[in-house]
Amino acid sequence: MDTENFIRTGFVHLPEAFPRDVADEARALLWQASGCDPDDRTTWTRPVIRLVDGGQKPFREAAQSARLHEAYDALVGEGRWVPRETVGGSVAVRFPVPGDPGDDGWHIESSFPGGPDPNDFTNYRVNLTSRGRALLVLFLFSDVGEDDAPTRIRVGSHLDVPPLLEPAGEDGLSFMQISQKAAAATEYREVALATGRAGDVYICQPFLVHAAQPHRGTTVRFMAQPGIEPAVPLTVDGPSPVERAIARGLSNRP
Repeated sequence: MDTENFIRTGFVHLPEAFPRDVADEARALLWQASGCDPDDRTTWTRPVIRLVDGGQKPFREAAQSARLHEAYDALVGEGRWVPRETVGGSVAVRFPVPGDPGDDGWHIESSFPGGPDPNDFTNYRVNLTSRGRALLVLFLFSDVGEDDAPTRIRVGSHLDVPPLLEPAGEDGLSFMQISQKAAAATEYREVALATGRAGDVYICQPFLVHAAQPHRGTTVRFMAQPGIEPAVPLTVDGPSPVERAIARGLSNRP
């Protein structure tokens, strides 16, 4: 794996990270959970719905892919990340229907609770050492072309985020605070699209600025976006490519 390119761009596209037939099985389960009919477009009434995998076999097989584990070792360090039993996280299902999806703003993912209720995700925060999140992982459970609402990625934007977080110290900033700052600071960045085949995975540095977009194609898109937790706290002078990217961002501060 080209770890230097990961440090520079903030992500790696891993084709065939898990078998396509596993993606097909998972997608069939997601169709059932959605309450929509893949053969009846009249049941596609909203631009996006969010589901949670039920921990069934295909989701476990995708999460436990040996290729993915090797990639996590290369990017975070062997023994320094927490394995997932199943994919987990929310599965965004995007339909080719009119309407504002309402979730297509530029942002970074939050990673630790900032209030008394750990289930209140509106209070989640981000700090300089990415407490609670070592990676963001995008699992493609369907083929995703340029018109199929692929996630938009601002290439190298993760390097602009550390200087925004440094003044906030250990407590960091709220999801809305850092996302607004990061969106403004990275407008100049080139945009890449997370396209690929069912079974592909994008592995992202946790500060990567990204966004959803409206669906302009014809095929429903299924994608999960769980986080990988660190097994040990990350640091700004740590050895992994994830940590080296934080240090490089600080060294490039204005």
